[in-house]
Amino acid sequence: MWGLVPLFWPLLKPAGAVEILAHRMVWSLVLVAAVLLVVRRWAWAGELLRQPKRLGLIAIAAAVITVNWGVYIWAVNDGQVVEASLGYFINPLVTIAMGVLLLKERLRPVQWAAVGIGAAAVLVLTIGYGRPPWISLILAFSFATYGLVKKKVNLSGLESLAAETAIQFLPALAYLLWLSGQGDMTFGTEGAGHAALLASTGVVTALPLICFGAAAIRVPLSTLGLLQYLAPVFQFLCGIFYFHEAMPPERWAGFALVWLALTLLTWDALRTARRTARALRGAAAVAAEERVLGVEDVAVAEAKQEA
Repeated sequence: MWGLVPLFWPLLKPAGAVEILAHRMVWSLVLVAAVLLVVRRWAWAGELLRQPKRLGLIAIAAAVITVNWGVYIWAVNDGQVVEASLGYFINPLVTIAMGVLLLKERLRPVQWAAVGIGAAAVLVLTIGYGRPPWISLILAFSFATYGLVKKKVNLSGLESLAAETAIQFLPALAYLLWLSGQGDMTFGTEGAGHAALLASTGVVTALPLICFGAAAIRVPLSTLGLLQYLAPVFQFLCGIFYFHEAMPPERWAGFALVWLALTLLTWDALRTARRTARALRGAAAVAAEERVLGVEDVAVAEAKQEA
């Protein structure tokens, strides 16, 4: 669903990117609030309101994802789907770089190589576009920042989306009312079908996230990470084959470098996961053996006492 969403935003024209963004915020809150009412999961809201620091982080997350959503919608409707997809390809590399710079994390040599190749890819694409790939960089850095903030907030997907859209709701609603007062709002003036499509932005936003949250507790993390590459792959294919965007050789070269970096990251992650699993199995076997030996030692000691 995330990979095919570029096909949806053009259906909302003649609405502009900012109006679509405002509707996305408003209708997402409506839908998520309805879901939370059905499942009766409201206890977290009271706890969050009593924690100003977490509430502040949620506000930062809401601001950052607003930038991400707005740029993405504008990019798709402006015919920049391929460059938008690049943003989500390089997002893992940006996340790793932020982990080093902000969290002082240590990288393995393969991860360093992947980040270096990613930087080279951005340089090649800058030469190819005649400018830095700003859309890709804004999308990558905003989503990486969003992930970093959400890590610190530690709220599940549905609750986090509810809190973020609750913060976005009043500014978004105020903008729509202002737009209506100016006579420029397309909701209600372009027919019932157009209004229904704008209202469905809530479904387009929330449904993939709900599915992702449900999958996260059922699918191994390594598999989940690999599956997340499908979204930019589908976006890229939409840009090439559906929107017929140009891909001169230098852009292919830049994308090839990004894909090489992601291949290295994936290989390193799978290798590390296998090593960790083997180490855990070995530790469990040693612990089991020690328990068995401990039982035998007790039995020998008891036998000696009886003798």
